[in-house]
Amino acid sequence: MRASTLLLVTLRDDPAEAEITSHKLLVRAGFIRRIAAGIYAYLPLMWRVLRKVQAIVREEMEAVDAIETLLPQLQPADLWQQSGRWSAYTAGEGIMFHLSDRQGRQLGLGPTHEEVITCLAAELIRSYRQLPVCLYQMQTKFRDEIRPRFGMMRGREFIMKDAYSFHGDEADLKAYYARMDGAYRRIFRRCGLRTLAVQADSGAIGGSASQEFMVVADAGEDLVLISGDGSYAANQERAVSLPSQAVPLEDTKPRNVSTPGQMTIEAVCGGHGLDPTQMVKVLLHRARFGDGPDQLVLTALRGDQELNDTKLGNAVTAGAGRGTLLDLALLDGGDLALPFGFLGPDLGDPAIAAATGVEGPILRFRDHTAAALHTFVCGANTVDTHRVCDWDTLALTWRDGDFRNAQPGDRCRHDPTTVLEAVRGIEVGHIFQLGCKYSEALAARFSTAEGGEEALWMGCYGIGISRLAQAAIEQHHDGDGMVWPTAIAPFEVVVSVANVQRPEQLALGERLYDQLRLAGVDVLLDDRPERAGVKFKDADLLGIPWRVVVGRGAAREQVELKPRTRPCLDCTAADLLATLLPRLERERQEMSLS
Repeated sequence: MRASTLLLVTLRDDPAEAEITSHKLLVRAGFIRRIAAGIYAYLPLMWRVLRKVQAIVREEMEAVDAIETLLPQLQPADLWQQSGRWSAYTAGEGIMFHLSDRQGRQLGLGPTHEEVITCLAAELIRSYRQLPVCLYQMQTKFRDEIRPRFGMMRGREFIMKDAYSFHGDEADLKAYYARMDGAYRRIFRRCGLRTLAVQADSGAIGGSASQEFMVVADAGEDLVLISGDGSYAANQERAVSLPSQAVPLEDTKPRNVSTPGQMTIEAVCGGHGLDPTQMVKVLLHRARFGDGPDQLVLTALRGDQELNDTKLGNAVTAGAGRGTLLDLALLDGGDLALPFGFLGPDLGDPAIAAATGVEGPILRFRDHTAAALHTFVCGANTVDTHRVCDWDTLALTWRDGDFRNAQPGDRCRHDPTTVLEAVRGIEVGHIFQLGCKYSEALAARFSTAEGGEEALWMGCYGIGISRLAQAAIEQHHDGDGMVWPTAIAPFEVVVSVANVQRPEQLALGERLYDQLRLAGVDVLLDDRPERAGVKFKDADLLGIPWRVVVGRGAAREQVELKPRTRPCLDCTAADLLATLLPRLERERQEMSLS
């Protein structure tokens, strides 16, 4: 391809809307262009990268016997209502773009495709003889992000590879899940990414097990906790750990403690010489479900711990028995006429009377760190008053569990001599063992070898194609621009003709360009009527792995061969292919075998 026909427009300055390095570079280098918040056009260079990523994905999907298909972006609401996710995705998280057609039927623009694929499986899979089977697609997805940011990292429209497998039993699902895990690791290696596989929460997708693949980068939105010995890694939503030891309370006599204006753990501890581990703090949430009234949720944690909203949300969903949890909103003094800042674990059900639209008993959850305390200081449900008490005196029934955030520095459960360390990660892939959640809801069943009928077991496997491409830049860049891994670079080589007005330079550039193309090299000829310095800066900005400079030495058949991050190599035009091709092939092989 010739740069003169590429519509290549580069920028000197960083775009105002870009916050992270990869976003700045992709816009400056003319790879993407913003159309609206969270909506980007993939310009020719970006599309070349995406096609190369897709080609690698296709090869690895075929290696695990997955079959490519294409599913509709527009999905009927009734499928999502059958699975119970319509209200969660529209009224709850609100991430699904939805509309009504001219007949008044509700439709959604697909953020994911579990319902559609399960509906098809219910019609197409009849017998165990057809199993296992896996279908995948590469499709544009839509999510109405509250705050689109970071370019293609968190957009409202993006390209995703999603695969769905169907099995006759759980053992077969787990075996295929392991195969897909291997395929994902190979995909990311071949794309030149350093990834970390971490335990993850299944979220709105659901299922019994899931694993995320994180690109370690400072710009990552996810906090990942890893053990010092490298044997454990988990997203903070899922991570577990051993908390620090609590400091025993010296004076355990039950009593009230005057705490005027001391509404925080820090204030009470500072005013009375306490340690946060000697206190129990109480948080009150309002749980909103798909139907019926709201319910109040009270959570007790040790004073030094932070609540994990995801863990609590999962527990509320399981404990309430109410179906889809739409929202779990933290309440404070502006919500109810209650003594916030002084709430105790035994806040009574009469508090419900102060909350409009709330019914039923308070759901009570107690973190293990709080349950382990024999005597502690907590709120007394009276303004300006705390108290010393114990769980036996309170005589309440709790749902005990792990509801706290694991933190960097916590001891690891598998080895208490090892502590957790924190890194930032960009999620580029997520695989799930869905079990029978969707097949049961949408009546996707098959005939067994024994003549019975059972629900299909399912797996789900996603890769953010466009996000992966941008994440590669977060790991591969320098002060001059992007440094694309060879396997997914828009071009492997750029031939830069320093001065196209000089016939000997242009002729040699054209000849080398043709030779490289015939040798199977993905090459760009920079034949623009620009100054040499502009072309060299653009070549560095674009991050093409190799640059061939045709300049003043053209009359002597001399050229410069410049790796993107290493010093120049002088060689003759006649020796160029012999010098470049082995090095280029080695780079290709290193990514496929590393």
